[in-house]
Amino acid sequence: MKISAVTPLYRSAPYVEELCARLKKAIAEIGADQYEIILVNDASPDDDLPIAKRVADADPHVSVIDLSRNFGQHSALMTGVRHADGDLVFILDSDLEEDPEWMALFHAEMVRTGSDVVFGVHTAVKGNVSYRVGRRLFYAMLKMLSGAQFPQNVVTGRLMSRRYVDALLEYGEREMFLAGIWHMVGFSQLPVAVEKHKSSATTYGFWRLVNLFVNGVTSFSTRPLVAVSVAGVIFSLVALLFTGWVVLRQIIYGVAAEGWASVMAGVLVVGGATMFFNGLIAIYVAKIFVEVKNRPMTTIREIYKGGARPG
Repeated sequence: MKISAVTPLYRSAPYVEELCARLKKAIAEIGADQYEIILVNDASPDDDLPIAKRVADADPHVSVIDLSRNFGQHSALMTGVRHADGDLVFILDSDLEEDPEWMALFHAEMVRTGSDVVFGVHTAVKGNVSYRVGRRLFYAMLKMLSGAQFPQNVVTGRLMSRRYVDALLEYGEREMFLAGIWHMVGFSQLPVAVEKHKSSATTYGFWRLVNLFVNGVTSFSTRPLVAVSVAGVIFSLVALLFTGWVVLRQIIYGVAAEGWASVMAGVLVVGGATMFFNGLIAIYVAKIFVEVKNRPMTTIREIYKGGARPG
């Protein structure tokens, strides 16, 4: 059995060597006869790359994928998964907030249950009260708008079978909501409660969560577009009824509808709703625009392995 461990590197210089050492111990505990550790440098501004290369020089099982620029955590992670050829693939973050020892825990659960995926769900979400409340609202609205039952509080760390990884790689989105993709692939997936360490503050601020929410909804649901259509029908009916009432009042009572303020309020409401609906449709069009270009998810500058650079 061969196992592949994949992690993206960004501002992870203090952790790389310890991470790899602990991964090797976890692999030895599982009893895998072959292994590889793939470190994906996502254009980290610190010393991640030279440290990772030094680790690779000391162990031919370690390879470093150096990306040409920063593409983001999810894209870097999927690039590493695409280059992994193990029978099992283990992924995790590189800052040691997620324990490399989870590999052994997940493997034991995979063997016990026959699951294709074992993933971590953290028991305590880091961040202040507003962040935790916003996170709950995020998942509640995502569930309501997308209709998908995405598991909550999922961490990056997960162990995946080869057939699951092969199916995962068939998803070719450029702008992916990775937690949703993981779920949508299907197969038997088992959540395991884990505890993340809090070595750093969360990087998911308000606007990043908003972007993640919009990406999640537009990637997995057309419900907002259906809502726009329904709202358009309702506005049209209301306008038709109001017009009929004005005409009827003029015929019966000879009185035209009064009220400049009410007319302007109606115009502003309809105008604002129209701009909002157009903006929503524009988001979907923008997603189509990005996807149909079929640009590569990432660009690799170099693959470095054991001091040798494959041509």
